[in-house]
Amino acid sequence: MDGKSVLITGGTGSFGKAFVRHLLSTTSVSRLVVFSRDELKQSEMAAQYEKEPRIRFFIGDVRDYGRLERAFDGVDIVVHAAALKQVPAVEYNPIEAVRTNINGAENIINAALDRDVKRVIALSTDKASSPINLYGATKLVSDKLFVNGNAYVGGRVSRFSVVRYGNVMGSRGSVVPFFKRLVAEGARKIPITDERMTRFSITLPQSVKFVVDSLSRMKGGELFVPKIPSLRVTELAQVIAPNAEFEHVGIRPGEKLHEEMISTDDARRTVDMGDHYVIQPQTEWWNRRGGIGGSPVASDFSYSSDKNTHWLSPDELAVMLKEM
Repeated sequence: MDGKSVLITGGTGSFGKAFVRHLLSTTSVSRLVVFSRDELKQSEMAAQYEKEPRIRFFIGDVRDYGRLERAFDGVDIVVHAAALKQVPAVEYNPIEAVRTNINGAENIINAALDRDVKRVIALSTDKASSPINLYGATKLVSDKLFVNGNAYVGGRVSRFSVVRYGNVMGSRGSVVPFFKRLVAEGARKIPITDERMTRFSITLPQSVKFVVDSLSRMKGGELFVPKIPSLRVTELAQVIAPNAEFEHVGIRPGEKLHEEMISTDDARRTVDMGDHYVIQPQTEWWNRRGGIGGSPVASDFSYSSDKNTHWLSPDELAVMLKEM
């Protein structure tokens, strides 16, 4: 990152704010562009960095190719975090999700190629693996676009990769602030969709570090998946609200019982890199690059929150919540 010009789309979101803090405090990045469409969030964020000369704020939408092309001028690295990601809202506004999550991804790729951006990494979601809701389906298409965007590179310097991880603990829209709000309001019952439900667990600092590490590793075409622990939603609720009762409300439309980040069908293209997995593309241009090493996983392998070998205990959950 040192000496580089970096742009992040969706830069006023939970991940974007943590990413900006990390880069400004730990690197000598020459310029950091926060690209988003919410002027209020940008003005609030700009007030926090009024004495930071390296940061810039660009109003714009990933649906607008012309604005992206202008914003990418002189940029070395792009992190694409912008998306419509609330499952119920996406189900109710499907065309809007397609325009942002799919058409926006195409615009990012084309603008990066036309402006000679060196590295682009897109943030994905567990919901893109074997998707059952529209959000997951649009992000699966987005993942495919970024991975295979490398086929359009030719003699250009641009490279595209993807990072996929589960729900971020404590981010906006996650269950942790929801449970905490209920406790603060004096609720005696905590809604639980299903007692069997499990989730992967990653914190904002961990997700930022994994993205930065993936930027340094990428050749272009990889889909990076971190090895992270799982948790049981009932245990999380008990840690946050030990005196509350559970109210079973049933699984919501488009919601999975367990999260999945690597499907069995993707296993034959997946290698174990120690602290993370990489799903490799099945393309001739990737084969010509010689691969990345690692150990192939078993043919019947899948990486899902219920089959994980690493689980957070209630004590570990309490420590994590305290740190958050």
